[in-house]
Amino acid sequence: MRQPLPRARLAGTSSLVLLQPTPLCNLDCRYCYLPSRGLARVMSYQVADAVAETVDAWSRHHPVTVLWHGGEPLTAGVSRLGGLLDRFPPGREHPVRHAVQTNATLIDEAWCRLFTERRIKVSVSVDGPGPGSARLDRGGRDSTDRALRGIGLLKDHGIAFGAIAVVSDPSPRKAADLHRWFATLGCSVLGVNLVEPKGVNLTEREGVHPTGPEGVNLTGPEGVNGRTVRADENHENAENAENADVGKDDDVAGFWATLAACGRADRRMALRDVEHAWRYVRAELAGAAGRWADQPVDPLPMVTWDGQVVALSPDLAGFSSDRHGPFTVGDVRTSGLAGCLARAEETPWVAEALAGVDACRAVCDLFAYCRGGQAANKYFETGRLDATETVFCRNSRKLLMEGVIRDAERVAEEARSRGPYPVAGRGPGSPGRGGGLRGVR
Repeated sequence: MRQPLPRARLAGTSSLVLLQPTPLCNLDCRYCYLPSRGLARVMSYQVADAVAETVDAWSRHHPVTVLWHGGEPLTAGVSRLGGLLDRFPPGREHPVRHAVQTNATLIDEAWCRLFTERRIKVSVSVDGPGPGSARLDRGGRDSTDRALRGIGLLKDHGIAFGAIAVVSDPSPRKAADLHRWFATLGCSVLGVNLVEPKGVNLTEREGVHPTGPEGVNLTGPEGVNGRTVRADENHENAENAENADVGKDDDVAGFWATLAACGRADRRMALRDVEHAWRYVRAELAGAAGRWADQPVDPLPMVTWDGQVVALSPDLAGFSSDRHGPFTVGDVRTSGLAGCLARAEETPWVAEALAGVDACRAVCDLFAYCRGGQAANKYFETGRLDATETVFCRNSRKLLMEGVIRDAERVAEEARSRGPYPVAGRGPGSPGRGGGLRGVR
């Protein structure tokens, strides 16, 4: 008799905590999904203290990284962000580390000193070469040159940096150009996010609203793009999102295959997505992938500037729905981070999202790899959190795996054409041990 699949449960802790020191961003990227990027507010020390208490406790059991995210974290200012950092302990049995995701346009000497003194890991949001940049400031001007100036200062100070690039037109040629540009720039690790239909770049679907403090209308003059989305735009944009210009399946798989090949040929830069895929492949070949599937779901807590805790999917921060209300699990100032997460499964929207994880497990051969996808993508594409396949799932998991396998098969075919040779099982970016990669599809 077939045993029932275990029900998805949240883990009690997380090795990564995202903090939003401010929702404000000095840019207005065309694909941005954040609903409150025009709101000039900053995190209080009370919020930071409440998070720090839980982070300190967790560091008794495992390392914790605090990732300062936005908005653009640097708009909070050196003094304020430094003060927030001061609230966090160095860690108990394990370290507490800090990282920042920044568009780099505001980096100056003072920021470089802070990054160096506090040993903050820096990741830059910049999209690489080519015309038609979507990373615009509020005056409609391309921000790439300003980001490169900031990156230049990081390099002058010997500060290693990673990068996240958003790609709207994936193709093999795009992958080659992207890898060459970032490797030459001196990037240590590159992550790629393919454009997805979510948040306010999809526009507010009927029944989904940005939320703000004290009744602030985040789609009005104080909020998103200084305009209110008309009701008749909802269905039009939702339909357009289903056909979002993220490339046909073959282009997307070819993009990932070429990126993997570039990573093999040029080892100067690690590739976040390709290496994650290879970790899964190696686990699958070793018969260990099943253990990935059985792990509790990482709560991946995000704490907003005003203390609201969002579990599972940080991209839901600032949104509410008619069915669920705000996508939060509590206020860190009143319940603490650990307390909010302990009761998260009792929150209807979290319960629905965990049911979505169970649904993915029941139907997807790659469940151990993606662990049920992203709740925000499910919601913004379907209006529900218990859906299964999404654009993110297809393009950034299934077709990524397809691309990695294509590259491995290309390597194997080239090896066969050269005749017998000793096999060295190394990866990421190489086929690794064994040859049954088709079996992981």
